[in-house]
Amino acid sequence: MSQQRAVFLDRDGVVNVDHGYVHKIEQFRFIAGSDIAMARLQAAGWRLVVVTNQSGLARGLYSIDDYERFTAHLRQQLTAVGVRLDAVLHCPHLPDATVGTYRLACNCRKPGPGMLLQAARELSLDMGASVIVGDRLSDVLAGRAAGVRHCVLVKSGVALEPGDEQRADAVYDNLAAFTDAWLSRDPHSASLPRDGAPIDPAARG
Repeated sequence: MSQQRAVFLDRDGVVNVDHGYVHKIEQFRFIAGSDIAMARLQAAGWRLVVVTNQSGLARGLYSIDDYERFTAHLRQQLTAVGVRLDAVLHCPHLPDATVGTYRLACNCRKPGPGMLLQAARELSLDMGASVIVGDRLSDVLAGRAAGVRHCVLVKSGVALEPGDEQRADAVYDNLAAFTDAWLSRDPHSASLPRDGAPIDPAARG
């Protein structure tokens, strides 16, 4: 089976509004344009994989049933715009977890690459042709460790720390702005425009 390209997406702060340890359906709200952005990416042939740290499970703030209900609601809301997620992977671990079941120094919690590498194996993904979009440096570092070609940050989640933007390949206001740039880029280019700047036609190969 030939390998496929994917867009890896952090969840809170990229797809939906991050209220902090989001787990209740009534808290769910798409970041403006993120659902349509995902529909556009999928229509363009990109596999969509959500990779999310869920330390709230380890902290005992909500249960796995709460998480699964929220995930089912997310999938349902995306179905309304024609989006089918190829995978939703989560890490429930912390080394000092309150909940003993989740007390683990793992490789899946970002910035570890475990979730991305699992998706690559299960979906036969070409990491060298893929991209990760996150709102924290840990997303970029996870992408780098997994061999993802483009590691992108958005400003729609937590406030970026000084220096974070310089460590990403590009920075955009949100997933919709990234998608506009990504789908209009030169497919042979090894780089992305930063800060949502339009691609310079003169730079196209």
